[in-house]
Amino acid sequence: MNDDVWKRAEIESPCVKLCSVHPVERICVGCYRSIDEISQWSRLTPDARRAIMAELPSRAPRLHKRRGGRMGRQEG
Repeated sequence: MNDDVWKRAEIESPCVKLCSVHPVERICVGCYRSIDEISQWSRLTPDARRAIMAELPSRAPRLHKRRGGRMGRQEG
């Protein structure tokens, strides 16, 4: 049996399928990439993708969660 059919060269991606762009920071709340990075991802070299992926964890603090509704009022 030939297993070559099941071997695929997937493009490395930080996508977690939680795609929503933060209205202020303009980055995806799931993977922290910018719209430009997401749209160009398949055309980037593996080194360029790895460089972006290394930077992504430092972007997470930019997305401060805002408490809204009743919970937000009670914390004040």
